[in-house]
Amino acid sequence: MLDIHNMAGHLIRRLNQISVSVFSDRVSQAGYDVTPVQYGALAAIAAHPGLDQATLAGLIAYDRVTIGGVVDRLEQKAYVKRVVSPRDRRARELHLTGKGRDVLTALGPIVQAIQSEILSGLSIQERETFLKLLEKTTDAGNELSRAPLRTI
Repeated sequence: MLDIHNMAGHLIRRLNQISVSVFSDRVSQAGYDVTPVQYGALAAIAAHPGLDQATLAGLIAYDRVTIGGVVDRLEQKAYVKRVVSPRDRRARELHLTGKGRDVLTALGPIVQAIQSEILSGLSIQERETFLKLLEKTTDAGNELSRAPLRTI
């Protein structure tokens, strides 16, 4: 066994690979073309209609420079629309379209099921502990990230 196989960074990267793979497979099997980041963006926009791209980036802990491409793809799929802000004509507000709401609603149960699949090697109690520890460590390291989580 290589030394890296016991290192947190390596194991976290592997779990992310597994998570993205399972997400992509299950969402594709359901007939949708949505990435984990796009799903997160849809969920954030649904929870905060009218937010701007910078706020969206903070809510899903995604790089502000590349969030524009995510929103562009969601707009191309007709899941999101940009609307000129009535408060600041230079700003664009983000809103889900009807199609975007339908996709988010359809994907909700699939994404919930994926969570169990990702953690399938753990008991219910271990899952709860693992998630609490993940939350604790990501909260502690939030400011070390190039894309820190920001709440409204």
